[in-house]
This record gives sequence, C-alpha cells and structure tokens, in this order.
Amino acid sequence: MASGRKAGSSGVVKATKAKPSIETTLWAAADKLRGNMDAAEYKHVALGLIFLKYISDRFDERQEQAEADPEERQLIEDPEVLRDLFIGDNVFWVPESARWGFLKARATSEKPTIGALIDMAMLHLEIENPSLKGVLTKNYARPELDQSKLGEVVNLFSNLTFKDAHHGQDVLGRVYEYFLGQFAIAEGKRGGQFYTAGCVVRLLVEMLQPFKGRVYDPCCGSGGMFVQSERFVEAHNGRRNDVSIFGQESNATTWRLAKMNLAIRGIEANLGPKWADTFHEDLHPGLKADFVLANPPFNDSDWSSKTVLEGKRWAYGVPPAGNANFAWVQHFIHHLAPHGTAGFVLANGSLSSQQSGEGDIRRRIVEADLVDCIVSLPGQLFSTTQIPVCLWFLSRDKSNGLVRDVKLRDRRGETLFIDARTLGSMETRTLKVLTEADIAKVADTYHNWRETGGRYADEAGFCASVTTKDITAQDFVLTPGRYVGTAEAEAEEEPFAERMARLTAELRGQMEEGARVDERIRAALAGVGHGW
Repeated sequence: MASGRKAGSSGVVKATKAKPSIETTLWAAADKLRGNMDAAEYKHVALGLIFLKYISDRFDERQEQAEADPEERQLIEDPEVLRDLFIGDNVFWVPESARWGFLKARATSEKPTIGALIDMAMLHLEIENPSLKGVLTKNYARPELDQSKLGEVVNLFSNLTFKDAHHGQDVLGRVYEYFLGQFAIAEGKRGGQFYTAGCVVRLLVEMLQPFKGRVYDPCCGSGGMFVQSERFVEAHNGRRNDVSIFGQESNATTWRLAKMNLAIRGIEANLGPKWADTFHEDLHPGLKADFVLANPPFNDSDWSSKTVLEGKRWAYGVPPAGNANFAWVQHFIHHLAPHGTAGFVLANGSLSSQQSGEGDIRRRIVEADLVDCIVSLPGQLFSTTQIPVCLWFLSRDKSNGLVRDVKLRDRRGETLFIDARTLGSMETRTLKVLTEADIAKVADTYHNWRETGGRYADEAGFCASVTTKDITAQDFVLTPGRYVGTAEAEAEEEPFAERMARLTAELRGQMEEGARVDERIRAALAGVGHGW
C-alpha cells in the first residue's frame, strides 16, 4: 500500500506518517501490559478478553434493536423468549455477570477481584451457551497474573467497539487475526502450531476456490483456513451455508482458539467433540471432502506408532516413522472425494527426498496422476520457521469436467510447475508477504492452465506444463526449478562496443578523481607535520 505523500515548496516529496491501525494500537498497549508473562500464556488472556468483549457488544447491539422494535420490545419482559430470539439470530446469550459493562465497572476497584469476576463470567457464558463448553479460558485469577494490569487491559479493550455493517465481525476479525499473528511471532517456532501466514492461506484458497462443498483441515490450528474459505465465498457472492467445515486439532489450547475464532465470526464447524491427534484418533473417519486445505507440521518426527503404521491409509507406501510429511499427504488423499482437490503446505524436502522410502511414495503418487500443481514459495513468508516451503495441489480427477459452471480441460498425464520464489515484498526486516498482485499472478496461471479456453503459456523461469514422462525422466523429483528453466535475459539495447567505451571512460574519470582526492589528503597531512 502506498504511503501518503505531499510535495513541499522545494519540490522534495515527503512521506507523511500513516495513522496506526486499531489492531496495531491495541497490540502495542496490550503487549506492554503483559509484563514478564510468557507470550504463550498471555495469548489466552488477551484473546479470551477480545472474545468476551465482542460477544458482549454484539449482545448489547441486539438488545438495543429489540428495544427499538415495537413488536420485540414486548418480548423483553420474558427472558426465555428473548433468549430464544437472540440465539436464533446467532447472538450468544450473555448473562448480566458476563457483560462488559459489569466487568469494566469493577476492573480497577481497590480490591483486586477482576480475575475472579472474569473467570465467573466465562463459566456463566459456557453454562448459557453449550457450544462454548470447555472452550473459554477460566484462569484469570491465578496468582502470576497481575490483577492491576489485568484491570488495565479491560479498560484498554473498553475503547474498542465491535459495531459495524457486519455486526463488528470485520473489526473483530482484523484484531483477532492480527493478535494471532503477533503472538505467533512472539512465540517463535511454537507459534507455527496455531497460525499460518495470511498471504499463504489466501493463495491456497484463491487457487482451490472452495465455493461449495465439504472443506477439511485435519491439523486446523486456530482455524485460519476455514475463516479464509468463508471469506472467499462471501466475497464472490456465495452463500456461507454452501460450505460445510470439518477440522481436527491435537493441541487442547489451540483447539479452543479455533473454536473461538470460528464462533466470533458465526461460522459453524465440526471440529470434533474434543482435541485429538489425527493419526491416532481420526475424528472424521468416513469423511470424503471436496476440498482439503492444510498446513501440517513440517518434518514431524514424533507422529507414529506401530498401530498407526499398520493402518489402511497408506495406499502408496508406509511413511517413515521419522518424518510425517508423506503420512499427511496420504491422509489428505484418503479423505478426498472422487472429484476432490487438495492444497497444502509442505517443506521443500518433500519434493526431492529419497530417504526412508519417501521417493517411492512420491513416485507412486505421481504415477497415479494425482499431482495437479506444485508451487515453490519465496523464503521468509513464515515468522516461525526458516525452512523453505512449497504448495502441493492434488486432484482425484484430472479429466475434463465442470466446476462452478467453468469447464475444465483434460489434464491427465500433465502437471503444472510454478516457481514463485522471486515474488513477494519485505514487510519487515525479516518477514516477506505475497501481495495481492503476487497471489493473482500465481492463481490466474493455475486457473488458465486448468480451464478450457484459458490463456495459458509456459513462461521461462516461472511456469511450465510438464508431462508425467518428463517427471519420470527427472526421477520423480518435483522441484519446479528443474522444469521451468531460467528467465530470458533482457536484450541489451546498447551495442557492446559503445557500452564498453562508455564504461571505460567512466572508470578513467573515477580514477582521475581518486588521484586528485589522494593528493588533497597528502597535502592536508603535510600541513600538520605528517606528510610523506
């Protein structure tokens, strides 16, 4: 995004300082208040309060609407009827003890009880709203959490009002997503367990386009893939209920984050009745998904057991016990519907590794004609890991067909390779992001290649459509750089002889100027008695 600029009287263009966004301002203040508390712990304090503030604001907004409506105003006297009315409008019922105004009035009282009051508020919310049972954090009164600072955080969040055309979901979504990303950075490698870079999620979704059907993520983290899928459907005038969401998460606290992340957006999802490891306890054993979207843990060495390795999911070869990459790939394939497609993130090693039978598994997947597209991503997209990564896209059916009234061409025996390593812009000194133009370039290339009548053409150094025979000749290595070649160098407009003469003259002038500078230095040194 270009910064605002204005021209001064001297003609020099000066940049104006952009106003900090609401999420940036909140993060800076909230992070300062956490003191010495570990980011992994404070994450649940801050995100839990944001969630509580949102549902309280949403409740107050709906209550104001009821009071302004003559017909609904008559129902206010009957709490049970009013409660059913609110729940029917996808508004959580918030008892008096859990409303933000009640907590704010007691946030900075002389007696530090705010933590206990928040714990009670969370408990009452779960009692009144069964879908939140076991989801909310209820340890705000613990001794290591400074109660006076907690009261300051409550006052800080009181300045944020979740009210807009979408009932605050736009503002809330931005704040919640920003906090998730900042906590992922603060936690380092551990943060990758619950958060995937937003631009990577957008690219996956733009390429798969999950308009309608069952969407599955067996390692869903905080639910970012689902949020982006819903957002994509709405942005393209689809209906939210056209997408059914299924997910699973093995980490208890991350599972709760996902439940809150989806609940605040009114997204219905089946994340199973509990958190559970996908390999050891598949909570959706009979699911055949139309779309799989996932960012599984990279190179996970602690995933298997004898029972798991003897399972039925390994149609293309038993994955090595020391690396889960091809266990995830085969799990995704196992859960794909006959016409389903999958898009997921993996470490680059998955493209070429020959260790522990991984090369044989990859060969069988290629020979089964499941690999639709491979994308190499630029480095530094993930704040939590420096491992180079890529995107895999698998398709159960690459023959011609219809998707969203768009005719797909017969791609059997073909795979598209995209080398996107040169794309992206530095957002910070260490973090790169894919711009909307970058995402469009990659996604459009994929769609033009897949669709009948698409204007696709190989581009040296960027993309190439390759046959399975070509991949076989490369020993089933799937690294895009092997297939796309190198970009053609721009033709030199200046003839070599003229260019050489110009550069030589420039060098001669620079050497003469250097000699004059040396002479002045010697004269200056001689003037203070240090000449030679």
